Amino acid sequence: MHNTFSDNNQIGVVSTFSELVNTNFQGDMNAICLYRNLAGDFKEIVSKLQLKENITDVSVEDLLALQLSEKGSTARETILSDIQLLADFGALPSLNLLKCYERDDELDFFSTDVYSYHVDRSPVGTDTFLCTYHGAASDILPNNQAEQKILIPEIREKLKKLHNGPEAEFETFLKDYFFDLHYQPKPNAEPVNLESGHLWRLAVDHPTQQVLPCIHRAPIEDDGEYRLLLIC
Repeated sequence: MHNTFSDNNQIGVVSTFSELVNTNFQGDMNAICLYRNLAGDFKEIVSKLQLKENITDVSVEDLLALQLSEKGSTARETILSDIQLLADFGALPSLNLLKCYERDDELDFFSTDVYSYHVDRSPVGTDTFLCTYHGAASDILPNNQAEQKILIPEIREKLKKLHNGPEAEFETFLKDYFFDLHYQPKPNAEPVNLESGHLWRLAVDHPTQQVLPCIHRAPIEDDGEYRLLLIC
């Protein structure tokens, strides 16, 4: 199966949902892609949904209530099928109509919002699933092309000043405020765009995980264009 991701060690490419959920992460591979070229008009769905706030949760009922053309209906069937497959698997998928995420600009030297490269952490064994049906798609970064921000000396010094407490509590402080989840691309890093339509499974940082968690970030939205994103 030829695709844009097949030559990448970080990414496993599969052709069925069953393979997506049952393939083990191993070695450098911490992202698995159910590669597909989706039919249907997802833009029509986006144009008919109501944005209530910057991130609007779209329910199955909201989707079913839309009056759609044949191509729009085809797109809706795909989304409903993805939601059902993930729910049957035991995940809790949510469909988001996105104008933008909240920005974190409290610290001028360290951003902890989702536009910054980061990993997800969970106390239990789980993975992150996502699919962008419309709009800009997320990026991932090979772990060897990124540096944990808290290990960069000048950033670490600034965080120590911010902490202003006992050295023994510094590492806990970094975890409590999620500073340790964020990464900076190394010079010449080559991010991989996840593109639209594919369903992804990304490795999360948790106690039983055998591989490094997948470093990713939300894209800067295209001007005037909403994203339609399934995530869990």
